Parts: sequence; C-alpha cells; structure tokens
Amino acid sequence: MPETRAQVVPVLVPLPADKPYSYRVPEGMVVEPGSIVQVPLGPRQVAGVVWDAMGDPVDPKKLRAITHVFDCPPIDATMRRFVDWVADYTLSPPGLVARMVLRAPAAFDPEPMVDGLRATGTLPPRMTPTRARVMETVAHSPEWTRSGLANAAGVAVSVVDGLLKNGALEPIRLPPHPAVPEPDTSHRRAELTPAQSEAAERLGAAVERGGFSVSLLEGVTGSGKTEVYFEAVAKALEAGSQVLILLPEIALTQSFIDRFHARFGAEPAQWHSDVPPRMREKVWRQVAEGRIKVVAGARSALFLPFTNLGLAIVDEEHDPAYKQEDRTFYHARDMAVVRGRGGEFPVILASATPSLESRVNARAGRYAHVPLESRFADAALPDLSLVDLRRHAPPRGKFLSPVLRTAIEETIGRGEQALLFLNRRGYAPLTLCRACGHRFQCTQCSAWLVDHRLRGVLQCHHCGHQQHRPEACPACGTLDHLVACGPGVERIAEEMLETFPEARTILLSSDLPGGARRLRRELDAVADGEADIVIGTQLVAKGHHFPLMTLVGAVDADLGLSNGDPRAAERTFQLLHQVTGRAGRSGLPSRGMIQTYTPEHPVMQALISADPSLFYDREASERERAGLPPFGRLAAIIVSADTRREAEEHGRQLRIAAPEDMDIEVLGPAEAPLGLVRGRHRFRLLCQGGRRAPLQAFVRAMLAAAPKARGSVHVQVDIDPQSFL
Repeated sequence: MPETRAQVVPVLVPLPADKPYSYRVPEGMVVEPGSIVQVPLGPRQVAGVVWDAMGDPVDPKKLRAITHVFDCPPIDATMRRFVDWVADYTLSPPGLVARMVLRAPAAFDPEPMVDGLRATGTLPPRMTPTRARVMETVAHSPEWTRSGLANAAGVAVSVVDGLLKNGALEPIRLPPHPAVPEPDTSHRRAELTPAQSEAAERLGAAVERGGFSVSLLEGVTGSGKTEVYFEAVAKALEAGSQVLILLPEIALTQSFIDRFHARFGAEPAQWHSDVPPRMREKVWRQVAEGRIKVVAGARSALFLPFTNLGLAIVDEEHDPAYKQEDRTFYHARDMAVVRGRGGEFPVILASATPSLESRVNARAGRYAHVPLESRFADAALPDLSLVDLRRHAPPRGKFLSPVLRTAIEETIGRGEQALLFLNRRGYAPLTLCRACGHRFQCTQCSAWLVDHRLRGVLQCHHCGHQQHRPEACPACGTLDHLVACGPGVERIAEEMLETFPEARTILLSSDLPGGARRLRRELDAVADGEADIVIGTQLVAKGHHFPLMTLVGAVDADLGLSNGDPRAAERTFQLLHQVTGRAGRSGLPSRGMIQTYTPEHPVMQALISADPSLFYDREASERERAGLPPFGRLAAIIVSADTRREAEEHGRQLRIAAPEDMDIEVLGPAEAPLGLVRGRHRFRLLCQGGRRAPLQAFVRAMLAAAPKARGSVHVQVDIDPQSFL
C-alpha cells in the first residue's frame, strides 16, 4: 500500500516570530486553521495557533509534531486576518501580535464542572419549615449549587445536606458559573432628551443596518454620551451580538460599571490589568465561547477572541492612553476601526474633545458625525476665564493667584466643591541644593528625580528608580539647603491645607498608595460631597460626575505647551476642556479659571471662546501646511544601545540606507529629548511623507538595507507616533 503523507500545518507561536513555523500533525489528531495547539520549540513546549498560509513544501519526516490540541474554540478567520493586518501595519512580528490574543493560557482548557444539586421528585420523610423553603426554592429553578441553594432559601447548609441524604436532592455536575450575568436590554431605559433620542436613533440605525461604519459621537461634557451609546449597545445585544467597550483608564472603570449596571441590570465583564488572573482566564474563555455578551476594558481587550462581535465603542477616543508603546506599537482607536472593517460591524467613537484625526474624518464624510451640543437637563456649561499670572502673580513660594484663591473661598463658603488641576505628580519636579547647585538626577535616565514628599522618596517617573530624600546634599554635605523647585499636586495640596485649614481636602493621583481601589473610593467620596477641595492630575479630567463641583482651577495651563510635541496644542486644549467640564454638571452655576502666563495663546483663546471649532479649524490648517497627521504620515524609528556612540552610529547607518525614490523625508538621527532611559542611550529618526505615502514599504526597505543591529543595539519602529520623547 502507498504510504499516507502526513499533514503539515503552519503554527504561529507567541514569540517574536516573523512567520509561522511548520509542524507535522500526528496521525489521528484533527486540527484546523485557528486551532490552539501545543508545540515543541527548542527544549520548551509553547502554545500557538494553527495559521493559514503555508510556506515552501517541507518533508514531514524532518518536522517536529504537534503535541496537543487544546479543547478550545478556534481563533476565527476574522481575528486571524486582524492579527496579520496589525503586524503588517505596525511592522511587528506576527508572533508578538498573536501573543496579545493568547493572553490567558490557563483558559485554553475547559473550565471544570461545578458540583450541583437537583430535585429527585421525592419528598423527604419529615417536612420542616426550613426544608419546605428549600423544596419551594428548588421548584422555581431545578439546578443549584449547595451553598447557592442554602443562601436562596435562607437556611443553613446542613438543611440542604439533610435533604441530599434523604434522597429529596441528588448530586449533579453543572457547567461553570458565568463570569457575569447576561445584560437585560429592557431593565431600565433612560429618559432621553429629544437631542439624545435623535443621536441614539442614528447610532441604533447603524447597528440595525449592520456592516461596517464609523460614527463620531461628539458631545459637550455632561451631555449624556454614555446613555446615548447604551441604546446602541441594547440594539446590538437584541440582535444577538457581542459588544466591546474600550475605556482609557482603570480609574474610570468602576463609575462606568455602575452606570452600565443601572441601565442593564448586570455588570459587563471587565478586562484590564487590575482584574485578578483567575477572572481574566474565565473572561477570556467565556468570550471565546460566546457566553459573555459585553466586555468593558482597556486597549488590550481589542485582542480578545470574540466569536460574534457586532459593535465596538471607543469612549474618550482622543485619550493618549489608547496608544501602546511597548513591544507592539499600536493605537487602539485606530485598530478598533480596522477590526470593525474586517468584521463588518459598526464602530462608535465618543468624546467631548475628539482627536483632530477623527474630526477631519467626520468633516470629510468618512465618519458619520453625531453631535450633542447641550448638557443634559439644560445644565449650563461653566463660565470660563483666564487668570493672567503676569498681572495676578501668586505670593512668593505659592502657586495660586489671589484671584483663584478668592474664588475657592467663595465656593467652599457656599458648601460647594472646588477642583484644582495640575498634570504633575508628586511634590516637586526638581530638587536642588542652594549651597552648591547640585540637582538630583536619575542615574539611569536623563531626567530629574521627582520629590514625592508623602512617601519620603525621590523617584524617576521613567524607570521607577527611587531613593530616600536625604537631609544633606550628597555633593557638598550641607544640611537643610535642599529646596524643591516647581509645584506638583502634593505641593498644591499643602498650600490648600495652609490656606484653608478647615476645608476637607483630598488629593487624587495615580501613584498614591492603594492603587485603583483607593482611587475609586476617593472618587466616590468626592461624588458624595465628602470633600470641599479636590486636587488632582489628569485622571480627574475624564468621565467623572461630581454634582457639587462648581469651580475648576487649572493651576499651570501652560505646562503641556512647553515641549516640542506637534500635538501639544491639541492635547492641552483637550485636557483643559475636559477638566473644566467637571464643573456645573448638576445645573448649579459654575466657573472654570485657567492660570496662564500666555493668555493670548490660541489654545487659551479657543478655550474661553466656547467654540471648539475655532481651535480645530486653526489646528487643522497648521497641520495641513506642515504635512503633519492627519494630512501626512509619520513613522518614528528609535535606536537604543548601551553606549551613546553605538546608538548614534546605527542611527546614521539607517539614515544612509533610506531609499531615495519614495518621496519620504527622513529627519535625524537626533538624540531623543529623553536621551537616556533605563541606562540605554536613545536616538530617533522621523520619516515624514504625504497622506498616501508608502511609509511601511519605505521603513522595511531602510531596515533591510541597513546593517543588522548587533551587540546592545535595538531598533523599534513606531508607525503614527503619539509621543516624541
């Protein structure tokens, strides 16, 4: 008989692999594209996904065999195409992108069955009131866990055990508990205003039509955007689809979960770094099985293996937190649009201050524009004003103008709340010695150590290095001559405690002890009116509802404009617009006061004009003249090495290798603004071309023609960079 030729399949492993590896399928084993399998790789066994494309024919006898097929739903074709697309666009190894899909290896095998009970139809020989309650409970729902039945009937577990012993109940095996209950679309429909109803109908119509579309839901702060897109979520759920809602910050998650629960009677599944590993495994598995209908999560939730994804929503779509800058560089907002196109389902982008890219796409008709121009219940927007620090300077050693101090005093005197915003953590960004001028700098980064006085440490915000704050200067030994330069939120809190000692002051910052849980408790306390003065970083700018907040003061509005980032003006406008929008959301008269040394700056003038179009039109015009996104394309190449010479030399070699026939300009290599991070020296090149420039082909050709990175040299590519540090 002729010998049966063994099947050979490509397997993509979650490592920096440029293509799938070929493996032999043992006789009797059945796999298909998307199957999750275990394969030998060197001395290890690793998980991988059976892929589609086959390479050159290989003799099966020379190949190692797949060792195990996991009992797991396969990664569907839409998700596999998405992985390929992300890898191709970002110039990342497909294996690293696949790694983001295979985030929960313990979930590849089925969840274990759960011990349960059910009624046998036989009554116990002696019926007591507690036993009667148990039997009545079982009559309404036949299958229970032991403890669940006892709790539902309001009896001790021993009563249930007695019924099991008497034969009235029998043991069974039940499927694992769902991670979250199924949402009820009719649980509590919100009462929408006419404008909200119109917006909800437009979004709902896109869901009902099906197919790919992108809608930009742009509404002023407090306009009820969340309630509006919840109606689109309901439409998708009624059609039997799964829904993904992306959120930029873990600190935002709990308030969102509460609002979702109020609308649908159940929480969505959560997916972010604060979710315990066992729950992450449960969510991954149940998403793959189609049992979870709604996931709310951080950017990595985009790579969950949905089987029937019918709607994706990107809340606060402008937020920089959606950009990942580690291993695989990608922007979750843009990739959500790509996933919607590949899966043929609608995508909703929501923001009070959309990114310029989304605004331009809406203006060009590529996105549907769904505006909400007024606050819910006709609450007025805050009255914004600029405080010119050249005319109303703070007292020596202080950072709040007398004008803002007076406003705070009046606000808390009425029993209302004031919020002070400064996007700088810690007590002070720099500590120096007045005797010798010594400055405390990170030993691993070209950055000053930030004084965190509440923890008694000086810390680098780039590598995490920290040291205790000394009493004497380490350079000259002088005691009591160390001085903090500039303000952080801790220093503003200190100023408030000195100025208003009777006021209840609360500090909100992501680096304080207690993490996300502590932040949630404190945000709830602010919402409940348990604070008079709130001092916070940018995390207070997003999505929070503080009913008594009637004054918002931006302590240093110029801070974000002082770097060379092409998006500096846009980000400053968005951040200040969002943070001042925390005021007056319950209808009380409110104010926003912006301290600045440059009140004539276009960003400041646009903020107080109450017309965002003035800013967006001007910014779009300037970007178009400069050929910057969204009217041009950028790619950053970051070269790092243990020594400055190695990094600079390899950067020069890359520049020399750049093609000259693609109409793309290469800038650099130049030392990065942060030239040293974690002990590695960094140089940057920037490739700039037109909107339709073949940027990926250009960078591939450059990398292929340049010498291979050797020794300590490492090259990273960032298509569509958001950070220029």
